[in-house]
Amino acid sequence: MLTRSVIAALLIVGAGVYAKGAAAPERAPVRAPLGSTPQSIGDWRGREAPPLADDVIAQLGVDDYINRHYVADGAAPIAVYVGYYASQRQGDTIHSPQNCLPGAGWQPIFSDRAEIRAGDRSIPVNRVIIQKGMDRQAVFYWYQGRGRVIANEFANKAWLMMDAARLRRTDGGLVRLMTSVNGTPEEAFSTLAAFSVALFPHLSTHLP
Repeated sequence: MLTRSVIAALLIVGAGVYAKGAAAPERAPVRAPLGSTPQSIGDWRGREAPPLADDVIAQLGVDDYINRHYVADGAAPIAVYVGYYASQRQGDTIHSPQNCLPGAGWQPIFSDRAEIRAGDRSIPVNRVIIQKGMDRQAVFYWYQGRGRVIANEFANKAWLMMDAARLRRTDGGLVRLMTSVNGTPEEAFSTLAAFSVALFPHLSTHLP
């Protein structure tokens, strides 16, 4: 009985600490706007894609984003979307591509997770093959911010709750890369992996 009482008391105290931290004013990190992401990244050269429509931005609730195409000799173009959310307390949370892409008519036909080495860091990524009619695309995406890179959506939400209390931060971003599957899916994934390694060092100033 004493043990149950102690556990109950600790849970109550923990809930109080979380509520207090989560309700405190957020600490806005110092960051560079995503628009300053280099247009030239390794062998890749970028150009701006058409801006997202106002209603799409409103639906996403994103505070800052880039929407570009990067090309390199001998490789299929890569569509790059990075969205940043300054706060995820008021309902504007990151939308999972697993939900957004089917809404645009793309059906996932394969998905798994992988680890990509980028220098001394490991990037956990979600790998997805999507299809619309005869068109197939390979997709990488991950969540980044508050010093973490996470692929698992449930883990990302759990860390969001903890960081709201501990760090008074709920900012974060989504990185999504897409390219056409012209050969095998593994060839397309290899192209995305190579670009991920080149892009990753540039993201920390935008998604701190």
